[in-house]
Amino acid sequence: MSDMVMEMVAGADLYTLAAVVGSLVVAGGIYYLVFVLGPAETKGKSAVELGGGSLNRGEVADNYKAYADFFKKPKEIENAKQVPKLVDTFYNLVTDIYEWGWGQSFHFSPAIAGKSHREETRLHEERVADLLHAKPNDKILDAGCGVGGPMRAIAAYSKANVVGITINDYQVARARSHNKKAGLDNLCEVICGNFLNMPFPDNSFDGAYSIEATCHAPQLQDVYAEIYRVLKPGKLYVTYEWVTTPLYRADDPEHVEIIHGIEHGDALPGLRSYSQIVEIAKEVGFEVLEERDLALPPALPWWKRLKMGRIAYYRNHLVIALLSFLGVAPQGVVDVHEMLFKTADFLSRGGETGIFTPMHLLVCRKPEVTQ
Repeated sequence: MSDMVMEMVAGADLYTLAAVVGSLVVAGGIYYLVFVLGPAETKGKSAVELGGGSLNRGEVADNYKAYADFFKKPKEIENAKQVPKLVDTFYNLVTDIYEWGWGQSFHFSPAIAGKSHREETRLHEERVADLLHAKPNDKILDAGCGVGGPMRAIAAYSKANVVGITINDYQVARARSHNKKAGLDNLCEVICGNFLNMPFPDNSFDGAYSIEATCHAPQLQDVYAEIYRVLKPGKLYVTYEWVTTPLYRADDPEHVEIIHGIEHGDALPGLRSYSQIVEIAKEVGFEVLEERDLALPPALPWWKRLKMGRIAYYRNHLVIALLSFLGVAPQGVVDVHEMLFKTADFLSRGGETGIFTPMHLLVCRKPEVTQ
């Protein structure tokens, strides 16, 4: 009888030990995902820091609902006066998630064989500096700078002084913090403002660029005209535009669904055709020196990054759901993350069908003698 009891005790000890080890493994995994795992490209945010930008914790869910309601009423999104608020709300909701899961550069890049996402991003940003012929002591404008990933890459590469503007005050704080940590706050300056009405004098910049940012403008003419105004005569403007391609058909229901999905998930008042942007640039006075879609071959599919991120999404969604359940992350963050996942699917479909590109390059010059 005593031998049987001893065996039961030993078995119970083994069961307890296995349970303890299992618990430690699970706890260790959660600790790694929540506290250690940082952004895809550069550490800066951990999962426990996910929030709503400048919004109070209790405002996140209501602001997400208000954002979603914009797209239930098409006439609302068509109202130009509503768009700046919409974009500001969007970036309050998504900035932390973007940094945690994507890095500090909120844009796509041409995929290059043998290069990491981080290398592809750096090369795509440095291309802008090369196209602008940026050099030390130049004053360069970043119109729609986000948290400043491209700004820092371009400043470090060219040694030019880069001034960024973003409508979201939370992004301003994040960009300034990143600039200081990178030791680039002597070259990089960030202000909060609307790129449709910038607080800069006429003819004050030696170059300007926007990377996947002017798609948020209700009227592209307005932002192009404002950039034209602040550029010195003879200087260059480089932009990577989100547009529909020649393959897009407005009478194809699938095409329409994809484009509307991209617009909803990225706070866009309406995607423009590739053919429109050249005409608009010319209308405001620019000379168009170069125009091409950088997503076309020999570039590899830019959307591969979204496809590869599906596993990460499910992992991240589990973490966010857990943090929201525990009260660490604000209510509404789960909904925002789910929206971004659905948007990633629309973006992937846009790339696979060839009807959408996030990197239509335009190189413009302000004439030496302006009218």
